[in-house]
Amino acid sequence: MDVKKILICGGAGYIGSHMAQWLAAHGHVVTVLDNLSTGHQDAVRWGELIQADLLDPASLERAFLQQRFDAVMHFCARSLVGESITKPYRYYAANVTGTLNLLEAMRRHRVQRLVFSSTAAVFGNPIREVIDEEHPTFPINPYGASKLMAERVFADAAHAYGLRSVALRYFNAAGALPEHGIGEAHACETHLIPNVLRAALTDGPALKIFGDDYATHDGTCIRDYVHVQDLAQAHALALDFMDKHEGAHAFNLGNGQGFSVREVISAAASVVGKAIPYEIAPRRAGDPPSLVASSQKARELLGWQPQWTELAPIIESAWRWHRAPPSWFPTQQ
Repeated sequence: MDVKKILICGGAGYIGSHMAQWLAAHGHVVTVLDNLSTGHQDAVRWGELIQADLLDPASLERAFLQQRFDAVMHFCARSLVGESITKPYRYYAANVTGTLNLLEAMRRHRVQRLVFSSTAAVFGNPIREVIDEEHPTFPINPYGASKLMAERVFADAAHAYGLRSVALRYFNAAGALPEHGIGEAHACETHLIPNVLRAALTDGPALKIFGDDYATHDGTCIRDYVHVQDLAQAHALALDFMDKHEGAHAFNLGNGQGFSVREVISAAASVVGKAIPYEIAPRRAGDPPSLVASSQKARELLGWQPQWTELAPIIESAWRWHRAPPSWFPTQQ
């Protein structure tokens, strides 16, 4: 095996910590860079932590002076769709300016491999039932627009500087690795599955369904859920892909099957063994009715084979995490 030294920007967060576990388990040398604004120091269990901020070029420079990296995985981002609409400057600064600062540091230190955490939000409202990489990109919120801008920068950097990059457009990351002590640990949670499970664990306010009048079979939004460990596998395969392919590339990552909000709640109720109360709330701005991926390109070119292909096991892995979280797990705000 070709052992690589990987810098994981945002490695104290949800997907980044699972990525660190995957790489370390497969023999790679991991270093985590995180400002700990939303990540958790206790989730950095594989590799050294460098506390730095992509919006602070001096701290980035110090990080790259510490050691030589073969590649960078970039998970740092602001990612709340609703907040991006009310605070767009914050999102363009973090997701575009921060990425540019990282790319400049990589160029100065001759690191020519980047795997980027992108999103299905680059597509906006889909015009086809299943979304492949050829689908038009018309983001409807600043979060998606900022990620698409970063992807455009990578294409330009490939031509100008020879940067090799892979942007992985997740649909809905879900699940956990409770046996390794890591899971989805956001203090202010907006994702459906953890909120459903938190509702099952408490006697607090009922879960909110944001809109039941969408043009879907039951009126609620439809999403494609992919396990976080399968995402980590795709990132590792992207490293191998860049060894053989120049330029900037993008791949969609999902299971190819959509589930409505009501269907996720029903599946979660079966996993936890009790009904989960909910109430209908107004739509959230920036939410498309349906997002379902075609991941055929990733399967063919990366050799990606998701192991978590059913919704119930994905939810069950998250349930085991939420039911017995570590002491540093944040409370809902």
